[in-house]
Parts: sequence; structure tokens; C-alpha cells
Amino acid sequence: MEKLKSLEKRLTELSSFALAFSGGTDSTLLLALAKKIKPEKFIAITVASQFVSELEIDFAKKIACSIGVQHICLDVDILKSENIVCNTLERCYFCKQQIFSMIRDAAKEHGIDTLVHGANLDDLNDFRPGLKAAEELGFISPLVDAGFSKKMVRIFSKQIGLETWNKPSQSCFATRIAYNEKITLEKLGMVEESENYLRDLGFDHIRVRCHGKTARIEVAPEQIERLLDNNIRKKISHQFLKSGFENTSIDLDGYKIDESFKTKPLL
Repeated sequence: MEKLKSLEKRLTELSSFALAFSGGTDSTLLLALAKKIKPEKFIAITVASQFVSELEIDFAKKIACSIGVQHICLDVDILKSENIVCNTLERCYFCKQQIFSMIRDAAKEHGIDTLVHGANLDDLNDFRPGLKAAEELGFISPLVDAGFSKKMVRIFSKQIGLETWNKPSQSCFATRIAYNEKITLEKLGMVEESENYLRDLGFDHIRVRCHGKTARIEVAPEQIERLLDNNIRKKISHQFLKSGFENTSIDLDGYKIDESFKTKPLL
């Protein structure tokens, strides 16, 4: 539990702060610890855009309410930015720059200057241009400072009873569209509707990649056999056609699940 105490100490050093809150595993752990240490001023801020499902926004609201912290939800029309819509390799940078700027401005309105987000050590090893935007805008990463990997976040979240300890990692819908393919509201809607349908069928760790009018389905490797069941396959093909895809394919390697799900108690 020394790591957890180190993280709590880091947060205690902040008399007031605003948390960029998504409702995911990382930011929920920070939210719960902030509630515990009771800083002088603390708010959680969520930004809703076309890149995030209504289910995820509703979940973030539910978690903030259950933990009992002040929660602000802002709306943005992210598709108004040409830098984002054109979907280059820097899309995530421009997106986070806009979203985190909104969080910074909302925090200032509440007299808060310290900004926190839920990046962990594993994020530093991925291609995440958004981290650069966060750094430029002055956001700090207590999980990184305390040496937390994703696996540690899940372990400690489970130990303190957070329901998000095994929540599948989520990425925005823009990641489903290949770089340099223009992002449109139609494509985002096709992806969201299709993923919701697969989720309703009982699949998890879902990604529906959009390649023009072709969908490429990724599910957990152990669920691929069920996906190929003749009855289910026909249902999915029919539904995806209704959603706007002309062709549907299946990634035979499946969705790569991060190792953090294989959690064991820390010794």
C-alpha cells in the first residue's frame, strides 16, 4: 500500500485542483482519493463531444455522483475544428488542446489553477500526442509522479472497492477511423451504433474500425469463435448494413487486451 500512500501524499500537497474526469479507471481512482483527502477546493470536469458515447458520459456522471464530488459537464462541437476533422497524426494533440483548454477555463472560473489528468506510466510508452497538449496547458499527472502503471491503478482500485477496477479501456471514436480519412458525424454514428449493437449481444473489448464503408470488427480473442457463429454473424452483417456499412470484416487476431487486466495483489 506504500504506492497508494505516496499517491495520496502527492494529492494532499495540492490544496485545490480540477480533475479532467472521463469516468475511466485512472481518473476514477484520482476522484475517489480526492474525495478522501478533502482538498480545500476540488471539482471534476468532463467534456462531452461527438467522439465520446452518451453511455460513457452518463457513466462519468453516475460515478461522480456516487462518490459525491462536484462535477461539471461541458459540451463541445469538436467537428468544428478542421485540424481535428482532417484526422492527421496530430489529431489527438489538437483535440486535447481544445478540451483541456475548456477544462482550464472552467477551473479558473471556480478559482482553481492546478489542473490534473489521469495519465499513467504506461501511457508514456504509447503514441499519445494529447499528452503534449496537456503538458503545454499545465496539467500534472499524479499517477505518473507516484509511479503508477495501469496494472497498479486496477489493483488499488479493486482494493478500495471501485467498480471501475476492471472497466475496459476506452478510446474516443475518432481512433476507429484511419488517419488521414476525414472524420464525419455520419462515420462516428455508424461506429457508435455498431459497437452498441455488439455490446448488446454480450461482446466486450469492442472496436469497430471504419475504413470508408467497410467495418472491421475487433473483439476479445476468446470471443472470436462466438462472433463467427452463423446465426450471430448474419445478425451482425444485417445490422451493420442498416448502420451504413456496405461490407463487414472480422479481425482474426482480435482486440489486444492490455495486460493490466491480469491483476494479482501486490506483495
